[in-house]
Amino acid sequence: MHHISPDPLSLEQLGQILKSGSKIALSAEATQRIEHCRQYLDDKLAASNETFYGINTGFGSLCNVRIEPDKLEQLQLNLVMSHACGMGDEVPADVVRLMLLLKIQGLSQGYSGVQLVTVQRLVDFFNHDVLPVIFQQGSLGASGDLAPLAHLSLPLIGMGEVRLNGEKMSAANVLKEHGWQPIRLQSKEGLALLNGTQFCQAYGVWCLLEARRLYELANLAAAVSIDGFDCRLSPFNELLHKIRPHEGQLKTAKAIRNLLKDSEMSLREKTAVQDPYAFRCIPQVHGASYDAIAHVERVFFTEINSVTDNPTIFPDEDEILSGGNFHAQPLALALDYLAIALAELGSISERRTYQLISGQRGLPPFLTKNGGVNSGFMIPQYTAASIVSQTKQLCTPASVDSIVSSNGQEDHVSMGANAATKAWRVVKNVERVLAIEFFTAAQAMEFRRPLRSSEVVETALSAYRKVVPMVEEDRILSSDMEATVVFLRKLMELTPN
Repeated sequence: MHHISPDPLSLEQLGQILKSGSKIALSAEATQRIEHCRQYLDDKLAASNETFYGINTGFGSLCNVRIEPDKLEQLQLNLVMSHACGMGDEVPADVVRLMLLLKIQGLSQGYSGVQLVTVQRLVDFFNHDVLPVIFQQGSLGASGDLAPLAHLSLPLIGMGEVRLNGEKMSAANVLKEHGWQPIRLQSKEGLALLNGTQFCQAYGVWCLLEARRLYELANLAAAVSIDGFDCRLSPFNELLHKIRPHEGQLKTAKAIRNLLKDSEMSLREKTAVQDPYAFRCIPQVHGASYDAIAHVERVFFTEINSVTDNPTIFPDEDEILSGGNFHAQPLALALDYLAIALAELGSISERRTYQLISGQRGLPPFLTKNGGVNSGFMIPQYTAASIVSQTKQLCTPASVDSIVSSNGQEDHVSMGANAATKAWRVVKNVERVLAIEFFTAAQAMEFRRPLRSSEVVETALSAYRKVVPMVEEDRILSSDMEATVVFLRKLMELTPN
């Protein structure tokens, strides 16, 4: 059981909650903060005729329309319904789980004015794996992730659809099955639920958790390729990297040295004076991506522990402030950067694959014994090149775009949601490209026998050959490549960072 509190949540904690399937609960402090803020808001509205954006006014460019007290509940209900305008593919289950968790975390800070029962129902959804059906398209990454968060919120009021055990069903039926009454949204609540960056946050957190794994996988695949292509280890000597001491570069060089420690292949005499950049510059390229990932992690650590709805309520200061914490510009820039950094891991990986099938350094062209009759590994490189090209296209930044909305009230937006979904696709692409490199490098190593690589590499290759045997004659390779993706995913879960 993990208790949600005002204390910061780390990426490691989020990953562990997702991986373990543990339940969550509100801490006593979070409960007190939520109730304190709600009571302050109720008292403020009862004692004052003051106008507060979205609490007793319309929304967006309708912010100057005052709403009568007897219509405030309908105002919040209409807000959620009218903003549920998502389209496109459904958001993946793990990203929805993160959206629920991060929305709970934000509301629990005690600055949003929501009812305790509303936050508790979100906790119930998370704990019972009731996942609202949300769509990938619809957010501009400013004024909050409005459309996605509206779909996240619909089931609270008994509307929309959810997935339970993977099956899509109406939220109303699920509420009945659990004996839950639809929430009657009070003043400010609809706005608190829809404002916020939790769509961008959730995609970003998912991508970052995967990015750590992909960095480690890139190093492993590169290590196999280094020995498969009979490369020198001198480019990984610590002396080189101490005089250009970027953290990622130092870390990557050390990782390669550890992965290839005592490799027979690396210790034998080399004929080539220098290796191609895709091998020689692994510390510099992988390392730069590592540093970029670390920067994005810092941005997201701040964001997931922030309050991003509007207006924001400060009970102890007797202030209700309308601002712009919903604007996802910090995330949009970071997500574009993350996509570029991950794309580079795939780009240099495809170049190593290309070199391995080129017929150099004692390896047969396309890594097949009977070239001509057999095409061998010719086309896996085509596939990698296709994926890398698409990934480059996905790295066109979303954050430089902006389209005016809400009749000019929302005149600059971040497009962070598009940056988020693009980054998600980049993660998927890079995983496939790295799998193709590993598949190809493992084949190259078969032509180096009886020489052996390091213990780490040989252990991985031995386990891999139980799943994907050496390609002796042409066969359908697509299934081998998909099996490689699954194998490496499991391998990296078992391998400590």
